[in-house]
Formats: sequence, structure tokens, C-alpha cells
Amino acid sequence: MTTIEDLAQRFDADRRHLRSVAFHLLGSAADAEDAVQSAWLKASRADADGVENLTGWFTTITAREAIDQLRARNRRAEQPLEDLDHPAVAPADEDVLLAESVSRALLVVLDRLSPAQRVAFVLHDVFAVPFEIIGELLDRSPDAAKKLASRARARLHAAPSDQPTPTAEHLSIVEAFLAASRGGDIATLLHLLSPDVVRRVDRVLVPDDVPTEVRGARQVAEETRRFTGRAAAGAVLLVDGAPGIAIAPGGRLQALLLIAIESGRIHAIDIIGDRDRLRAAVLALPESKRHGR
Repeated sequence: MTTIEDLAQRFDADRRHLRSVAFHLLGSAADAEDAVQSAWLKASRADADGVENLTGWFTTITAREAIDQLRARNRRAEQPLEDLDHPAVAPADEDVLLAESVSRALLVVLDRLSPAQRVAFVLHDVFAVPFEIIGELLDRSPDAAKKLASRARARLHAAPSDQPTPTAEHLSIVEAFLAASRGGDIATLLHLLSPDVVRRVDRVLVPDDVPTEVRGARQVAEETRRFTGRAAAGAVLLVDGAPGIAIAPGGRLQALLLIAIESGRIHAIDIIGDRDRLRAAVLALPESKRHGR
């Protein structure tokens, strides 16, 4: 017979795994913790005798709680974007989850999926949950759950057919630019930027004292020191098939950097904050990030 003390001990042993499942599904440390706590309340009140795989059982209950949250979100009206001049700071445990369990880039792209697609992809491709169980959670057949995961996979890896395949060199340049921006590394930025580089930004993203257009490598490089906090929330992904950067605190998209490269240097940076343009952009994972990193 499984006592409540035994069950609590097993649940605590699985808590880190369960938080990772919920975080993949919800993209928020606070929401993930709520889902895990709700899962424990339900598990503690259920009859666990005869459950052969407690970890799987806990995972299923946690996933169901996360699905309820996703569906509730979907029913709510869209929330406004946060002010990028005063960006939200992710809680410390959210930063840990981002570092340990899922890349920021993956969270951004997962957020473009329908709740059902996200659940099917995350549970099967990340946590190896069988489609029979996923189908039960979603009130779908196993075949329908498999199709949802397949569609999600296609969207995560999608790129416009008329765009050339991004080169490893272009990806490395964008990654180096993001790293240098985070660290305020002016020397590296000057090496990456074309002397006549132009930086354009939607007015909605910057205060009135910041010009919407800046020209010249030194000016663009120096400006990055003012926005290192935003760079810390950046992730490299494919934007309309080309390497770019998403500014996404906690994995929630707030802006996109479209980066044009010629002859091995960045010659234009367009920073997009317009909601319609953000929604219309096709976002996908670079090959190096398709397994959660």
C-alpha cells in the first residue's frame, strides 16, 4: 500500500522533472510551479495503489494541469506587449529553467503553436510520452496526436521556400553579435559591423531621445551599451528564413532584430516591434537549436 508520505517523497524526487515538463508547456516558471502544485494536490487525493509507473503518472497529471492553463490562456483576450524600455526581469528560477531545460529560442517558436500542437510536440519529442497517452490528454486519437506533433515539428523547422538556406557563417556572425552586445564588447562589435552599417528601430521600442535610425559602426556599437539588458533576453533564431535575434524575456517575444550580412559583416539591423509584423514573421529554429539548446 502506498502511504501519503511515500507518495510525497516520490513526488518530491520527480519535482524537477515535472517543473521542466510544465515549463516547456507554459513558458513561465510561476505558471509551471502552479501546475506542479495543482498536480500534487490531485495526486495526493487519488488512489495510487496499483500505479506501476509513478513518474509517468505524475507527468500525466502535471501535463493535464498545464493543458488547462494553456486552454484558459487561449480563451483570454491578448495581453499588451511589455514596454521594452523597462523590460520585465525573469525570476531567478525561470532563468535556471531556461538554462537547464529549454532554450529561449525554442520557447519563442513553441509560443507560435496551437495549445494542442505544443502539447503533442513537447510531450512526445522532448519527454518521449507515447501518443496513446497524449491522445487521452487531448481527447484525440493517437493518430490525431501524432499528426499534431508532426505539424508542430514542421512549423518549428519551417522557412520560406524562396529564401536560401542560412549558412553556418551567417549564424555564427549573428551569435557573435548577440554575445558581444550582451557583454558590451565594443572591439568585437566594431569587427562584426560594416563601417557604414545602419540601425533602424520602430519608435514604439525606444524612448524619444533615441533616434529611430543610426549610421556608422562606432555609433551602433556604442549604443549597445545602453541596451545590454535587452540583449540578455535575446535568442538567435531564423526570421523569415534568415538568421536573426528575438528579444524574449522569459521566452515571450517582444521584438525581432533582422540582420543583413554582406561580405562577412553586418551592414543593416532592423529592430521590429510592430505587433502585426511580429505576428507575420515566420520563426524557426536553426539546426543547432532543434533539440532544445
